[in-house]
Amino acid sequence: MIKGIGHVAFNISDLTRSLDFYCNKLGLRQAFQLDREGSPSPWIVYLQIAPGHFIELFPGASGENRQSEVGYNHFCLVVDDLPATLKELEARGLPIEGAPVRGLDNNWQYWLTDPDGNRIELMQISHDSPHAAADESWQS
Repeated sequence: MIKGIGHVAFNISDLTRSLDFYCNKLGLRQAFQLDREGSPSPWIVYLQIAPGHFIELFPGASGENRQSEVGYNHFCLVVDDLPATLKELEARGLPIEGAPVRGLDNNWQYWLTDPDGNRIELMQISHDSPHAAADESWQS
């Protein structure tokens, strides 16, 4: 049974810049890293969002060790108060442009990108959204 997002993986071009964005600006925690023989070090850096929920950063998406160009569309981080979250992110130095919008699913969302242009959705679940209904039916 799927219980949630365990991790989302990204090939990144600059580890220092990505760690600044994810840790200093978004507030995630660098949990640990893995090294693999024959690969540049670190091979993977794990950032923790919450218990059991990680983002993997694979350095080396440029230069001789360039990895696959296959990417992803986006990932979503659920927040409890989107306006307050945006104020906190802005106070950490993340430029916030525009305002949250209500999506077709009735949830509030705000989109941003990391230093490599990867899209991230911040979403506040509304009580009248299909997400809330699905969560409620899961509890029954």
